[in-house]
Amino acid sequence: MPTTTRVLIIDDHPLFRRGVSQLLGLADGFEIVGEAASGQEGIELAKRLDPDLILLDLNMKGMNGLETLRTMRDLEIDARIILVTVSDAPEDLIAAIRSGADGYILKDNDPDDILKLIDSAMHGKTAISPELTSLLATALREESVVEQRTQASLTERETAILKCLAGGMSNKLIARELDIMESTVKVHIRNLLKKLKFRSRVEAAVWAVANHIG
Repeated sequence: MPTTTRVLIIDDHPLFRRGVSQLLGLADGFEIVGEAASGQEGIELAKRLDPDLILLDLNMKGMNGLETLRTMRDLEIDARIILVTVSDAPEDLIAAIRSGADGYILKDNDPDDILKLIDSAMHGKTAISPELTSLLATALREESVVEQRTQASLTERETAILKCLAGGMSNKLIARELDIMESTVKVHIRNLLKKLKFRSRVEAAVWAVANHIG
């Protein structure tokens, strides 16, 4: 039986919310369960509706997208969260990924490309507009020189999981691939992020790809 992805849209522009709703309505497997015009309203809806996917604007009045994202992660809201924005500034991209975003999509991307990226995120892969991926990889590569970041500190199991992250695999798929419990995967990911001084799995995945680990 096909799985339906339940979506919450948080954006202070009604026209954009309508456009995204129409776009997802044309694709199979998506159901819009809520819309919010502010970060605070979005947080309340996320807690109540428990969506699978949250599409979140970055530049909102009042509580902005980053503040909303951090609050939702602090509340352990488990949805995939993608920032959808007009900002292609590297600092905004890096801040979003480090705050727990599962993707970062530019609003001016082609609608078909936006759908493909959203679908990638729902399958555990990194959902970043292609023109921004190289910016993030470059920033992480330059930072790794300063941090002297290396995979040498990782155990064999952690290295295997890092390679899986680089391949865009979800925790469930990693557990199946390595024949271990999903809870064990989470522990290993937490440990490798600490050793590599990353704040999110997306950062680690992009860095691993940029450094040909995988």
